[in-house]
Amino acid sequence: MTAALDLAGPATPPRRNGELVFAAPWESRVFGVTMALHEAGRFAWEEFRQRLIAEIGAGERPYWASWAVALEKLLAANVLCASGEIAARVRQLEARPAGHDH
Repeated sequence: MTAALDLAGPATPPRRNGELVFAAPWESRVFGVTMALHEAGRFAWEEFRQRLIAEIGAGERPYWASWAVALEKLLAANVLCASGEIAARVRQLEARPAGHDH
């Protein structure tokens, strides 16, 4: 379904030879979660896209980190998941020993 979405312009994900590029497993996961939530009808793509453009424009973090922040803010704004819940889960995952990142 990603082909039908506007993944061009200021929100264009990094690509190599036309394929999305992920430097770490979490990047592909946050992309997958975003796409699954959108496909399930949990939010409009344009709403996420505008948040992503704003995060990229802030210039404070790498692309996929901006994507993750945009998703987190969207989830909180649409009351799909509270920011505190997301932060708690991030802390849990960060505390896991190396090799348990899946």
